[in-house]
Amino acid sequence: MADEKSVKKTIRVGSRASRLAVIQSEIVMRQIEAACPDVKAELVTMKTTGDRILDRTLDQIGGKGLFVKELDEALRAGEVDVTVHSLKDLPGVIPKDLPLAAFSHREDPRDVLVLPMGKTDVDLSLPVGTSSLRRSLQIKELMPGVTTAPVRGNVETRLRKLDEGQYSALVLAAAGLKRLGLGDRISRYFSPEEMIPAACQGVLGIQTRAGADSALIERINDNDARRCALAERAYVKAIGADCGSPDTAFAQISGDQIMIMALRYDAERQTVLKDSICGPASDAEVLGKELADRMIKNER
Repeated sequence: MADEKSVKKTIRVGSRASRLAVIQSEIVMRQIEAACPDVKAELVTMKTTGDRILDRTLDQIGGKGLFVKELDEALRAGEVDVTVHSLKDLPGVIPKDLPLAAFSHREDPRDVLVLPMGKTDVDLSLPVGTSSLRRSLQIKELMPGVTTAPVRGNVETRLRKLDEGQYSALVLAAAGLKRLGLGDRISRYFSPEEMIPAACQGVLGIQTRAGADSALIERINDNDARRCALAERAYVKAIGADCGSPDTAFAQISGDQIMIMALRYDAERQTVLKDSICGPASDAEVLGKELADRMIKNER
C-alpha cells in the first residue's frame, strides 16, 4: 500500500494544442513542479476557435478572445485547475471569476525579421508576411519600399509559406521562435525603440478560478514581468485599443524604476505617434494609464 505522504497532488494545466502553446505550458509545469516537489503537473490540451479559423485575420473573426474561450470554459467547469496563455493573446478585460494568478519570467520580447532559407536580403517584389497592423506600420517605417500581406497559421506553417516563396520575409516574435528551438531562423532583431513589441509579448499568464487556492501558483510569479505586463495592459486598456489596433506599450524595469514606451496610431492623419514615461515600478499600472491619457491629449 503506497504511503499517503508519497502520493503527489495533481494540478491539471489547460493549454491550446499547438506545439508552441504546449511548449509554453510545459515550461510552466516544470516551474510548478520545481517550486512544489509534492505536486505533479498534468497537461490537458484543447483546440480553440482561433486555432481552427485560419483564413481570416483576428479582427475579422472576433478578436483575441477566440484563443481563450474553450480554455475559459474548461477552467470554469473544473476540467482543469489552471490555464496557460501567451499573455499578449488575452483580451484586455480579464473575467473576474478567472483571475491571473501568476506571470512567467519574460522571454526575449523583441520582434524579429525572418528571411527565406538561403536568402540574405528582403525581396521588394514580394510582401513581408504579418497579420499585425502594429508590425506592418513599423516595418514600413524601418524599411521604405516594403509591402505587407497577412499570414495566419502556427509558426511552422508561416515558415513553410515563407520558404515556398509566398513572402519576402516574416516579422515574428523572438520569444516564440526561441521557445520552439528555431532561433537560428532569426535574420535580424528589432530593438524595442525600432519596433515597439506587442503588449506583454514574451510573458506567459497563468489563470485560475476565483476562490481557488492560488498560493502554489503564486510561487512561480515573476514580479518584474508582472509589473511590466500590468503597465502595458493598463496602457492598452486606457487608450481603447482593440484586437485590430496597432496601439501598444512596452515596459522595462531598472532597479526600482520603470520606463514605458508606447505607440499610438492616428488613423485619421495616418501617423504613428510614440512617447514614453518613467517612474516608480510600484506605480506601473498608474503610469501606463497616465501615458495613455497623455497620448490621447496630444492627439487633439
